[in-house]
Amino acid sequence: MTSTPSTGRLTVITGPSGVGKGTLVNRLLERQPTIWLSVSATTRAPRPGEQEGVQYFFLGRPAFEQLVAGGGLLEWAEFAGNLYGTPRQPVEAKLAAGHPVLLEIELEGARQVRQSFPEAFQLFVAPPSFAELERRIRGRGTDSEEAIQRRLARASEELEAAAEFDAVLVNADLETALLELEGLMA
Repeated sequence: MTSTPSTGRLTVITGPSGVGKGTLVNRLLERQPTIWLSVSATTRAPRPGEQEGVQYFFLGRPAFEQLVAGGGLLEWAEFAGNLYGTPRQPVEAKLAAGHPVLLEIELEGARQVRQSFPEAFQLFVAPPSFAELERRIRGRGTDSEEAIQRRLARASEELEAAAEFDAVLVNADLETALLELEGLMA
């Protein structure tokens, strides 16, 4: 008797800067090691310590553009003169092998994935309030006031898009949000 391999589910996580997406994803992966976090491709040069296929797949612009033209990316964008995107093949291979796959991407990328992979589960991580989001961004202590204002303006626009998603997870308390995220990934 043969069995058909199970198929994993693609989950897309997005939300404004400072909402805690990265922290939630890192904690989730510690607790649920079967979840595969997709690795993006980029045309930027590797930074010291970065490894091919770990932080990014590092591609030349012609190779990246060939992926775009051939439909080989689930989503892509240009930022600061470099191209970034999610290669389709490794995601589909992990899903076909039955692994749950997670993409942590920006709003525009999530919208592209909705078009290129409509069966993906789309999750928006929101702050408990805009004031709390501002407190978190300022608490990082890494940005100038001008950068903070840009982040807040972008966050305001992104928060308006929350209704586009299959679910909204409010990250008021990390442990509570993590438990909710685990439930949504199940």
